[in-house]
Amino acid sequence: MHHLQCILQAQRCLGWGPLASVSWLLLRTCRAHSSFSGTTNPHPEGQQENGVQKDFSSRLATGPTFQHFLRSAPVPQEKLSSLDLVDPPPYLTVDELLGRQRKVYLETYGCQMNVNDTEIVWSILQKSGYLRTNNLQEADVILLVTCSIRLLCSLLAGSGLPLDLYREKAEETIWSRLHQLKALKKKRLRSRVPLKIGILGCMAERLKEEILNREKMVDILAGPDAYRDLPRLLAFAESGQQAANVLLSLDETYADIMPVQTSPSATSAFVSIMRGCDNMCSYCIVPFTRGRERSRPVASILEEVRKLSEQGLKEVTLLGQNVNSYRDNSEVQFNNAVSTNLSRGFSTNYKTKQGGLRFAHLLDQVSRIDPEMRIRFTSPHPKDFPDEVLQLIHERDNICKQIHLPAQSGSSRVLEAMRRGYSREAYVELIHHIRESIPGVSLSSDFIAGFCGETEEDHLQTVSLLQEVQYNMGFLFAYSMRQKTRAYHRLKDDVLEEVKLRRLEELITVFREEATKANKISMGCTQLVLVEGLSKRSATDLCGRNDGNLKVIFPDVEMEDVTNSGLRVRAQPGDYVLVKITSTSSQTLRGHALCKTTLKDSSTYCSPE
Repeated sequence: MHHLQCILQAQRCLGWGPLASVSWLLLRTCRAHSSFSGTTNPHPEGQQENGVQKDFSSRLATGPTFQHFLRSAPVPQEKLSSLDLVDPPPYLTVDELLGRQRKVYLETYGCQMNVNDTEIVWSILQKSGYLRTNNLQEADVILLVTCSIRLLCSLLAGSGLPLDLYREKAEETIWSRLHQLKALKKKRLRSRVPLKIGILGCMAERLKEEILNREKMVDILAGPDAYRDLPRLLAFAESGQQAANVLLSLDETYADIMPVQTSPSATSAFVSIMRGCDNMCSYCIVPFTRGRERSRPVASILEEVRKLSEQGLKEVTLLGQNVNSYRDNSEVQFNNAVSTNLSRGFSTNYKTKQGGLRFAHLLDQVSRIDPEMRIRFTSPHPKDFPDEVLQLIHERDNICKQIHLPAQSGSSRVLEAMRRGYSREAYVELIHHIRESIPGVSLSSDFIAGFCGETEEDHLQTVSLLQEVQYNMGFLFAYSMRQKTRAYHRLKDDVLEEVKLRRLEELITVFREEATKANKISMGCTQLVLVEGLSKRSATDLCGRNDGNLKVIFPDVEMEDVTNSGLRVRAQPGDYVLVKITSTSSQTLRGHALCKTTLKDSSTYCSPE
């Protein structure tokens, strides 16, 4: 009993909840020591004392280490996958950890990171024997990959969508979806395997207690760092109990898991290079739902990009909550004493980091893998744009000349309250420096309307920043306070909801006007377009994206293939096509196709007119 008391004390100190993984450790430890208290020794007292001491020492040497009780710590000299459990939990057999061809339906909400997380989740479950289905009615397991911030559409300003969609909050969408699935679960035929429903991602971590208590029909919860545990959680849920693992990790990057592309016809893919964020902006929930920054080793990223190239994909987007703060410290030789180079006039909310391979090195290596593969990255922080990154973007033809530069506000006072680490003046200076370093660069940004304490004057300064910069794309939101954030604890959400929405509408209107002006520069130019497929609005048109990530629409007709002796062909998804732009709007370019070409040869044919 002494051992159990010690472990329970450790559980309380570490703040562990009643998770099954902890129960497994308790049971395994008790089983290993179960004979200790019941052992009798007929030897004299001295010999008995000596024997017990030796017995205790031997048991201590062969028993579990402290790392076994830390969910986030790697087990020494072991890297076990879901199918390689040497010592599965005593309440489950290895067979029970297998999917047994049960069908999984995955639904993704939120940012690009969640799209990538969905591919990681499917890779894990596929190896465990689950099947994938796109039919909700035939699913045995329904998993919602959730976000605490925004919807999958990303609230792209200028999209023409009704304002009601801008008002809809990500978490409200999930609650509504759960009520729909509740009805589906009740109608489930008794002859079928019981339907299991799971919430994954940021919302699972942030609202764990509320989800489990409010929605009894939710069977499993898995936070962003617990996807490896899904086979065990699903197996545990088969007993009719709820299962959860929302522990954050200091080192989980899923570097050894190759994401499975969810769309076989895709021409592009997301590659996660780092997770978490250390910036601690006062409005942001990310550090609390996805944890601290940690980066994947360069080698694993390059391996994934090579495999995507071999599969024929033509575009890769490097992903991270703060993608350009990437720092690989996985090898001793990487840990030099070189300090971080920040953008001029910018600062951090944390102590300056030193050592490691930085984003410029990774971008350089990734861009060398396949000259015919476009490279993008998102979402960066303006502070992490040293000259070496800008120079590399300018020099490499396959690194897209498009930069996402989240401003959040045009008011220095509001930026300070947001803890962004820069003033309006420093931000504008960076904009000028980027445009000088990368001629013709396409810029996009994020803005928040109605942050705590924002005055009408602050709002007008944001309007003027939109007019001054003339972004090609923008993502605009009305502020919605989140628990756990610094703003929640220290600031007051004092801007009325109707004022937030009015200011958001004004920002959207100004953005559209300025984006229309910015995109008019493309009129008459010949641009390289990566074909994605048929246009959603016309079966006779093709749709693709240019170097600046703007959508380009053009007729699906035969064209010359300059890569194949002038043969006439129709463009297919994944082809590069030169398109002469004939009309523009705030979000779309239109034109007619000139020829099919390659990225490498496009500069020969592609020139402004």
